[in-house]
Amino acid sequence: MRFDVITLFPDWFEPHRTSGIARRAYDSGALDVKLWPLRDHADDAYRRVDDRPFGGGPGMVMLVEPLQRALAAVRADRADARGPVVHFSPAGRPLTQAIVQEFAAGDGAVLLCARYEGVDQRFIDAEVDLELSIGDYVLSGGEIPALVLLDAVARLLPGVLSEPSHQDESFSHGLLEGPHYSRPEVLASADGTAAVPKVLLSGHHGQIAQWRREQALRTTALRRPDLIARARAQGLLEAADEAYLRSLDI
Repeated sequence: MRFDVITLFPDWFEPHRTSGIARRAYDSGALDVKLWPLRDHADDAYRRVDDRPFGGGPGMVMLVEPLQRALAAVRADRADARGPVVHFSPAGRPLTQAIVQEFAAGDGAVLLCARYEGVDQRFIDAEVDLELSIGDYVLSGGEIPALVLLDAVARLLPGVLSEPSHQDESFSHGLLEGPHYSRPEVLASADGTAAVPKVLLSGHHGQIAQWRREQALRTTALRRPDLIARARAQGLLEAADEAYLRSLDI
């Protein structure tokens, strides 16, 4: 799987390739990321890739022609596969685990990391296949969203995590995860003691699985009721799930 990243700040990506869990995906060759510094494709002495917007207004707009040359270079280098062009924008589709799973099952993509006020719309209309947003807020550029996507995809690739780790995570079954506990079994503090739930110490796998499912339902109902509605609409909730939800006093 190969991702090509068009960016003004290629140095941002190196730590992701050399540290943490995602490093396993790069070291194994399961994930390849090639960086394309946009200024290398400017055609003037100042290596300019932006200019003032027609019609006036604040900020600068990324120019079409350097982007076209950068994308042409990517495509020439990716002779075996074109790959969709992804632009990160507040106007894009919300990035979800389902979209991440689609990328993880594919061949990669070209990631455009925009800066300044935005990208000339003519480039978006002609070349961009998918616009994605990681939240209802504005960042300085597309590098952080690109890293978010790369990290989320890397975790799903074979050999990066143990298989159950990502199968039972938040959003994998339409719900948030419930709470987790580890040592010590009893934690003392100025406010008293807090013990690990007894069911987790029981060794009864069926009861533990049921408790975790109920905690996932409870956490999701409390914090993201919209996900409960979505899971219900998608037929992801069983009769026992609905019975437990009805029992909650929330």
